[in-house]
Amino acid sequence: MKFGLRYANLGRYANGPAAVELAQAAEAAGFDSIWTVEHVVVPHGYQSRYPYSDTGRMGSGLEDFPIPDPLIWLTYIASATRTLKLGTAILILPQRNPVITAKAVASLDHLAGGGRVLLGIGVGWLAEEFATLGVPFEDRGARTDEYVAAMRALWSQERASFSGRFVSFRNVFCRPLPPNRRIPIIVGGDTKAAARRAGRIGDGYFPARGAPAELYDEMRRAAVEAGRNPDDIEITAAAPAEISEIEALAKRGVSRVAVPVSGAAGLPAQVRTPDDVLRYGKDVIARLRD
Repeated sequence: MKFGLRYANLGRYANGPAAVELAQAAEAAGFDSIWTVEHVVVPHGYQSRYPYSDTGRMGSGLEDFPIPDPLIWLTYIASATRTLKLGTAILILPQRNPVITAKAVASLDHLAGGGRVLLGIGVGWLAEEFATLGVPFEDRGARTDEYVAAMRALWSQERASFSGRFVSFRNVFCRPLPPNRRIPIIVGGDTKAAARRAGRIGDGYFPARGAPAELYDEMRRAAVEAGRNPDDIEITAAAPAEISEIEALAKRGVSRVAVPVSGAAGLPAQVRTPDDVLRYGKDVIARLRD
């Protein structure tokens, strides 16, 4: 079992020195990865329903909570770590220009030494945010699928070409390339559509809450229908509080659990400080590795 630290760019860790201290503690404690979240803007008085709480509001209803850009935050902590994988959970992909995003992600992976970026993506839920950015909300699913294909072309081809409904380019150089010519795409979301997307095109699947067996099954069915081996799709789940439950997830095929370091996104924080992170490494990670 691998362990990630999630919601890492929120709260006190929106500040640079605290972010570095947290990331270095995670690396020392045996966490394999650290994961950020994203909102470019949160419109005041939004009416869209947040899908991960009974109230329909994010966290405690906060609208002006600092959320640093995930790629910039990860770049900042990358230079202070060596092996920690750099994850987004999630990047709201259909809001972003895919060519610019491919360039930024490849640059981060290149500067970090290669093989460190895990690009978690989602379609988003906050319609008012899309409106602020001037991006259509209704076609975000189709847009996401096409953006993934376009970015993979830019990462893998010497002179990249792609022709689609939303983005097209021909014979372009996009440098630097990721050292491995690929970036793993981790699909996030607690819907059947997200599970099917992970099965069709994902390198991994990361539901935001719990470990929903029915969604894992949906992902596996979609993978088989797409001619893929579902065992090749790495599953990341929310970390249970009990070690026995983590062990049970491993038996169900879960490869990584993600431990909350902030309660701002609606899940209770299991660790809060770098010292907590180090203790978790000794009490949980080391125990499960023995």
